[in-house]
Amino acid sequence: MKLSEIIEKLGKVAAENSLPGLDPEIGGVAPVDEATPQSLSFIEGGKFANQINTTEAIALILPTELTETATERGIAWIATREPRLLFAQVIDLFYQPFHPQPQLHPTAVIAEDVELGEGVYIGPHVAIASGVKIGDGVCIHANVVIYPQVEIGDRTVLHANCTLHERTQLGKDCVIHSGAVIGSEGFGFVPTPKGWFKMQQSGRAVLEEGVEVGCNSAIDRPAVGETRIGSQTKIDNLVQIGHGSKIGSNCAIAGQAGMAGGTKVGNNVLLAGQVGIANNTVIGDNAIASAKAGVHGTIPSGSVISGNPAVNHPIYLKASAIYKRLPDLYQSLKELQKRLKNLESP
Repeated sequence: MKLSEIIEKLGKVAAENSLPGLDPEIGGVAPVDEATPQSLSFIEGGKFANQINTTEAIALILPTELTETATERGIAWIATREPRLLFAQVIDLFYQPFHPQPQLHPTAVIAEDVELGEGVYIGPHVAIASGVKIGDGVCIHANVVIYPQVEIGDRTVLHANCTLHERTQLGKDCVIHSGAVIGSEGFGFVPTPKGWFKMQQSGRAVLEEGVEVGCNSAIDRPAVGETRIGSQTKIDNLVQIGHGSKIGSNCAIAGQAGMAGGTKVGNNVLLAGQVGIANNTVIGDNAIASAKAGVHGTIPSGSVISGNPAVNHPIYLKASAIYKRLPDLYQSLKELQKRLKNLESP
C-alpha cells in the first residue's frame, strides 16, 4: 500500500510526515539493517542515527530530530515521539496471526457439561474436562488439555500443547503460548523425620484480562488461596512463578526469570532475564530488576536494582568498577603488607 494510505490508517499518531512529494509503495516491514527498497522500517533514537545512511528502506519511522538526515537521502519518513510503538501498529496493517474459523474438531474430547460460548474454535485432540466454562470467541489449538472447573474469558487464545490445571481462571483476551502450564501444583512439601509430607495444593491460579504467558512457562497454584497475575502483565518464555505469588498489572517479566512462592510484585514492574526472587519478597510499583539480579527482602517502589544479592543500580556500577580492579588492588595490598613487615623487622 502507499505510504499515504498507511498514514491515513494510523491517524493522528502519524500527523507529521514528509509528504507531499514522497509517497512510495510499501511492500512490507523489515528491520532497518535488513530492509529492501520496498520496505518500511524504523529507527528508535539518535543512538542509531547512522543507520539512516546505510539502510535500503524506502521509508522510515523516526523521531523528529532525525528527519533532516532522511530527507537528505531521499527517504520518505513518518515522525513520532514513539517510533517503536508506531512501527508495531504498522505491522498490524501487514500481518495478522493465524486465527482459525470457529469449529469443534471431531477428534476433540469435550465433557458433556462444558459451557461453550459463541464462535469458539477447538482444534484436534483437545481434551476438556467437566465443569469448564469457555467464553465467546475463544481459540483453543491442538492438543491443549483443560482440567475440571477451569474458566476461560472471551477471545482468549490457547496455543498448541499448553495445559490449564483444575480451577484455573483466565480473564478476557489472554494468550497462553505452547507448552505453558497454568495452575500446576505448587512445590509444597513439609519435612518430617520420615521424609517429605506432600501438602495438597487446593488453591487456584487466576490470570486477569490481557495477560500473556510465553512458551514453557509455569504458574503454580498454592496450597490455599490463589496465585494471581494482574491485568495486561506480559510473561516471557521459560518463566517460573511460584505458588501464592501476587503480580500486579502492566508488569513485564523476561525469559528465565523465576520467583519463589509468596512473592508480591507491584504494578508496572520490569524483571529482566534470569532474575531470581526469594520467597516472600515484596517488590514495589515501577521497580526494575536488571538481568540476573538476585532479589530478597523488600524493594521500594521506583527502585532500579542489579547484582546478586541485588543492590541499588548506582552502587552496583561502583562495585563492578572495583571488581575489575581487584587483581591490581590485591597486588598493591601484598606490596603494602611486605613493606610493613620489613618496617617491623629489627
